[in-house]
Amino acid sequence: MSGPLFIGIDGGATRCRARISDAAGAVLGEATYKASANIASETPESVMQSVLRAVRAAARKLGVPEEEWRLGYAGLGLAGAEVRSQVRGLLGLFRKQAYFARAETCTDAYATWLGAFGGADGAILILGTGSCGLAVVGRRQHYVSGYGPQISDEASGHWLGRNAFRRALWASDGRIARTPLADAILAQFQERPEEIIEFAKGASPATFGAWAPSVFDHAKRGDALALSLVREAAADAEVMIRRLLEVGASSVYLHGGISGKLSAWLQPAIRERVRKGMNVKGVALEGATLLARRLGSADGKGKR
Repeated sequence: MSGPLFIGIDGGATRCRARISDAAGAVLGEATYKASANIASETPESVMQSVLRAVRAAARKLGVPEEEWRLGYAGLGLAGAEVRSQVRGLLGLFRKQAYFARAETCTDAYATWLGAFGGADGAILILGTGSCGLAVVGRRQHYVSGYGPQISDEASGHWLGRNAFRRALWASDGRIARTPLADAILAQFQERPEEIIEFAKGASPATFGAWAPSVFDHAKRGDALALSLVREAAADAEVMIRRLLEVGASSVYLHGGISGKLSAWLQPAIRERVRKGMNVKGVALEGATLLARRLGSADGKGKR
């Protein structure tokens, strides 16, 4: 192939996707590796392996040898990239092992914004396994949420699943009434709270997030526990949306696995300022690839 390759990485809490494009801008191939690439909650070594496995899978589809894509430019949109010490460790590993001509990271929110708006003013809110919002207005960046599963992730799949388990325990000891959702969770662990405790110790955000669809399904059927969780999540999302509007965004585009379902629970006045359709596959990959092209342009190799 003539010219350098450009590699975009969309790394989230449940999967890592890679896109390889050529110097003319054509997408040559994509692949997904199902593992976390959240740099805040995983080690730099683990994230590097997720990234490399996704890139290798995409390269195999193209028949591109490793020695060729290793010379490409990589833009990595990663969940948790606000933790700069972890990011420095990851980039150091890539340099030490001679992966990529140059690599740069950004948050998954920034990659999504860049892919959606191409650098123009706008705001996005990711509601997936985790949550993070970003408005860029007049070149100023304004983030909301995105501080990681231990202390943040409001209005996310992880938040819904984890709190469903927490309140199932409340139902178990009589603090709230039992509901079908609580019964379903407790039945999976033979009504033994100690088994839920052991499960929770090793449960990842993605494991808890896998319960989010069940929470929404039970809420549709009027389950009191599920309704309370979904309404709380919607209220948290509304706070984030209002903040993104306050800093100057005219509307907020939603993105992420639960964004479509949760948007139905927003207040009408907020829904009027929300733009759907951001769950288009590849918008974050597009932003990450644009980041890679910027690196190439800085070296005089990224222009189409």
